[in-house]
Amino acid sequence: MKIAFYGSSLLSSYWNGAATYYRGILKALAGHGYDIAFYEPDAFERQQHRDIGPPEYARSVVYPATEAGLRGVLTEARNADIVVKASGVGVFDRELLEGIIAHSRADALRVFWDVDAAATLEEMRGDLSHPVRCALADLDMVLTYGGGPPVIDAYEGFGAARCIPVYNALDPETHHPAPPDPRFAADLGLLANRLPDREARIEEFFLRPAAAVPGKTFLLGGNGWHDKAMPENVRAVGHVGTADHNAFNCTPKAVLNVARDSMADIGFSPATRVFEAAGAAACLITDAWEGIELFLTPDEEVLVARDGQDVAEHLAALTPERARAIGEAALRRVIAEHTYALRGEQAHRIFQSLQARTREAA
Repeated sequence: MKIAFYGSSLLSSYWNGAATYYRGILKALAGHGYDIAFYEPDAFERQQHRDIGPPEYARSVVYPATEAGLRGVLTEARNADIVVKASGVGVFDRELLEGIIAHSRADALRVFWDVDAAATLEEMRGDLSHPVRCALADLDMVLTYGGGPPVIDAYEGFGAARCIPVYNALDPETHHPAPPDPRFAADLGLLANRLPDREARIEEFFLRPAAAVPGKTFLLGGNGWHDKAMPENVRAVGHVGTADHNAFNCTPKAVLNVARDSMADIGFSPATRVFEAAGAAACLITDAWEGIELFLTPDEEVLVARDGQDVAEHLAALTPERARAIGEAALRRVIAEHTYALRGEQAHRIFQSLQARTREAA
């Protein structure tokens, strides 16, 4: 069974938070026998900031971010049994979505895989000509990496034949406990690119508590923060490649997750960072969002903060012993319930079920 997957980047996490999600899901699907080709544009300097080389579980195709390059890879869609367009490629998003519909075989499954469903749906509500909204009638399904019932209802309300979340998870071979690294020493660490729809929340949940407790140290990893005014006890280290994520998560006393505005509003959207931190047995503090208890139990496997004051209070009360106990409990939970092996099994069943329905209808 061949999959043609058109996404932002499999090889680089540079300005590309979905990279570890793609890697985890596709690696798991390859274990079920799928022959996968991943098509990514040479854009946004991602190829100059690769985290991995071409993996064994997928054929990696990097194409020029030009109209000719686009046409070249879209013609390969006709060779696939399942054709996937992911959200947020960043270049030619409309043309890619329209192209997979035009170039795929009549018997192929056509899937839109939304890695930022809340933001996509918000755009669709305000734009009758949005490319996803226009394409839903020609797609067999929408998969998302979060959102729960609100996203399912919204997509199906727009006309999607079916919408199923396949949540973020953990690849324990990639993200796991590691020795501390002095480069990442801090009381609280945060790994997040600077984005317009998250910056205000990072100011509240990270920079405000840093200013309130000047005796503690704060570490900020991610792109775009070089010109941001910060308290003196905040150290910004720029882009942190996935090879350093384990050390980043394991070294501070605690690490913080801050959701983007849309994901916090809709809930049921744990970021990849949540599972990476839990997989490293880190003590995680997360901003509050609906549905967190489906993934980690508050006060036992994760600390939940309603605002920056809560973050400061969690840090003040957190002992090394309690931090270690929370991290170890989180690791046990995600290994048992939230691995990419399990998500891959779910996606495999979804594809099998849809293909069976398609054959019956034919």
